Amino acid sequence: MRILIRTSRWAIWARRLGTLALPLVVIPVLLHRERFITGDLFLVAVLLAGLVALFALLISLIALARLWHTGDQGWGKALAGLALALVCLAPFGWYGSLALRYPPATDMATTERGALPLVFEPGTAAMPAPRLLTPAQQAAIFPNAQMRTYPLAPEQTFAMLERMVADRGWDVRLLREPAADSPGRINAQAMTLPGWREEAVLRVTPIAEGSRVDMRSASLNALHDFGSNGQRIEEFLIALDDAVTVLLRDNPVVEPVEGEAETAPLAVPVN
Repeated sequence: MRILIRTSRWAIWARRLGTLALPLVVIPVLLHRERFITGDLFLVAVLLAGLVALFALLISLIALARLWHTGDQGWGKALAGLALALVCLAPFGWYGSLALRYPPATDMATTERGALPLVFEPGTAAMPAPRLLTPAQQAAIFPNAQMRTYPLAPEQTFAMLERMVADRGWDVRLLREPAADSPGRINAQAMTLPGWREEAVLRVTPIAEGSRVDMRSASLNALHDFGSNGQRIEEFLIALDDAVTVLLRDNPVVEPVEGEAETAPLAVPVN
């Protein structure tokens, strides 16, 4: 006499939902990065994907509990559904942790934001109002997001900025070299992993000691940057500090500008 061991329907549905959740998470990101869907549609699609993944996780846990008690077949299907659900929910957990770590913000600068304007585009007028950190919050969370001064001519500093922007693959929207009576400026757009676009603005101002560098980074449509703007400013300016240090160390023919530059130290980021 053969004993029929059936496959748990809970396990079957766990794998089905997990298999469905994976493309629901990946496809909206790809479409958003290629600008096939707007940010509003992206948020709706991501929310739907998260709900499906959460439902798949719940069904998988129920399936495993029932398999333990009934002895039915379907362990592989239930575990596959569980694994797929956890993979799909991992980005939500990651961004949730960033939301707890960083206050809501979408715009950050080392000086007045009006001195570092964004490039006007058709979608710029529809941008949500910027969300700003207080000076105390910015200093506490991003201590290295501060203006820099270097004992280099503005043209030298600007050339370094231009090269660093190119190395990062940012999309340059405006490039204005410094002149005797006006600062140089670079506007370039970068893209976050989910496809949100953020604009970086770099300004080189001639000063008596050499040149001053200010930077702004702003999300163009997102409601929360999860710390990306502050991290971008800190990473870029720290890399610039290193590049200037290497230039002055390895090129003794590079002379500081005349005046107080010979005694003026490089700007050192606050630790």
